[in-house]
Parts: sequence; C-alpha cells; structure tokens
Amino acid sequence: MFYEEHPFAQYVRILGKGRKGSRALSEAEACESMRMILSDEVSPEQLGAFLMLMRVKEESAEELTGFVKAVNTHVRIPNTAPAVQLDWSSYAGKRRQLPWFILSALTLVENGVRVFMHGASGHTNGRVYTKDILTTLGLSPCSSIEEACEHLDSSHFAYLDIEYLCPKLHHIIELRPLLGLRSPVHTIARMINPFNAPYLIQGIFHPGYQPTHQQAALSLGQPHMAVVKGDGGEIERNPDLDCLVQSVHDGVMSDETWPAMFKLRHVKDAEMNAGRLSQLWRGETEDEYGSAAVIGTLAIALKLMDKANSIAAAEKLATDMWNARSKDKYGIAA
Repeated sequence: MFYEEHPFAQYVRILGKGRKGSRALSEAEACESMRMILSDEVSPEQLGAFLMLMRVKEESAEELTGFVKAVNTHVRIPNTAPAVQLDWSSYAGKRRQLPWFILSALTLVENGVRVFMHGASGHTNGRVYTKDILTTLGLSPCSSIEEACEHLDSSHFAYLDIEYLCPKLHHIIELRPLLGLRSPVHTIARMINPFNAPYLIQGIFHPGYQPTHQQAALSLGQPHMAVVKGDGGEIERNPDLDCLVQSVHDGVMSDETWPAMFKLRHVKDAEMNAGRLSQLWRGETEDEYGSAAVIGTLAIALKLMDKANSIAAAEKLATDMWNARSKDKYGIAA
C-alpha cells in the first residue's frame, strides 16, 4: 500500500539524512517548518524528531531568523497596542543569585521607558522564575495579550508568560522533562519581539550562542540589540566577572567587554529569599552584590538605548537613577 509522504517529513529528512547528506535549513524552510508547527500541522512524532535533530545540530543564524519570523507572524498584537521601547526576555530562571535584573527593568520603567517582559516558568526544578518574583513585589503578571496592552498603557510595564503569548511554544518548552534536553524554542523565544520594540536585550547561558543572536538580529532588521552571557542565562550582569556585550546598532555589529565591578567574587546566595528584592528597592536592607547587579544590568540597557555613550557614563547614569528611585513602591504582597 502506498502512503503519501507528509509535507513536514521533508524538514526532518533535511536535518537527519546522515552525516554527509544532512544540512541546515534555509531561512524560508525554517520559517515554513515553524509555521506548520505553530499551526498544529505536524504529528507529535515529527515534532520530537525535529526538535532533537535541531538540538544536536544547533540552530544557525539563518534558521533562527526563519523561526522567529514565523512566530512573530503567528502572534497577534492589536493595532492599538502601546509603543514599547524595550523588549526584555526572561526564560532561564535563577538558581545561584536572586533575579536582581527585575529591579533594573523597573528602574527603567520609573524613568519613562515602556518595557515588555516575556518568559517561561517552572520548566526546570530548583530555579526561581520572574513570574513568581513579580508577585512578591506586588505586581500582577498578565494572562493575555490584551491585559499586557492595558498594563503597558497604564504602568509602562507588563510581564506575559509564553503560555499566553504563544501557547504552542509553551507546550514545546514544557517537553523538556520528557525529552531530557532543551530545544531550539528556548533560543527562539528569547528572540521574538512581538511589540516590535526598537531595543531588544537578551541573556544567554552558553556564550557560543551570542554571535548567533547577533547575526539573527541583523537579518531580522532589528535596529538595536544587545546580548550578554547573563547570570544563570537571564539578562543580568554578573558584577564579579567581565561581561562581553555583543550588539547590533543600525546594521552594524560590535563587541564590547565590560570589566568586573569587584575584585573578589561573591559566594552563592544560600537563601534565595525573594523578599530581599523588595527590601533592597525600599532601602530596608543593603546588598553589595544585588545593588551592583541592578546597576550593572541597568547600565547595559542604558547604553543600548543610547542614553550614555561610554561604559563609565552608563554606570554613572544607572547609579543616579537607582539612587533616585521611589522607595515607597514594590512592597511585599500580602
């Protein structure tokens, strides 16, 4: 009996046709394969094979460009949505230090920058996720794109989990415990910019992915983007280490190393008490590492957004903004 080949089978074959016969997908092939995945036009068996073949090979910049284009076309943002200045992804979670970067983003918001944050939570045991931390700060994560638009309009900040932003990507991320490996979706999700913000900031864990993000941003026509090897894979500068910031500005790629802020390294956070973020913001406690992580991360965002023209100037402006914050905000939720 003859069975007609499934249309998606060609993409599995391209990736898996042996050491000599396989190749990377073209941008168009990557875009169409992801469109089919998002439209539920593939079987679970095909999806699993595709994801793991991509994981072994590792996605190229051309493939990442095609995947992201498909996702950005799939995600529907209302025409009346507020203009977002900065897209901030948060998919890794933290396990060694608290997510101090959240306070960096909120400092930008307090200074008039509209920030859209999107991420995932709960996919890896032993990590603290942004969605949960926001609740301890008295902030409500959104549960729909429409609600995110309302928050962006009223408070200049919104966090939306990938579960509501793009349910199919959420489903794939949730496959990690079943497959035992991360999939390309973790990279794709960081790269999507649903509100088409002119500034895009990203954090990765494996430094080898930085140039891929950089090259994909260039192909996607992203005006301004910066990617860092952030603490735990989040967008957070580790003040104990040198930090390589790889950027794209108006079609030009550049690399810049930001020096460590301390000579000696700090120890791992033994408590991971989320309440300390609120306490630090409100000036109720001091934390040398936390304050430096907030200021250092904020400085990278400020330089990305062309609000400072040097590392020193960006750190000075970040320090001034942090010191001038309204300390009566972000109390621990009851």
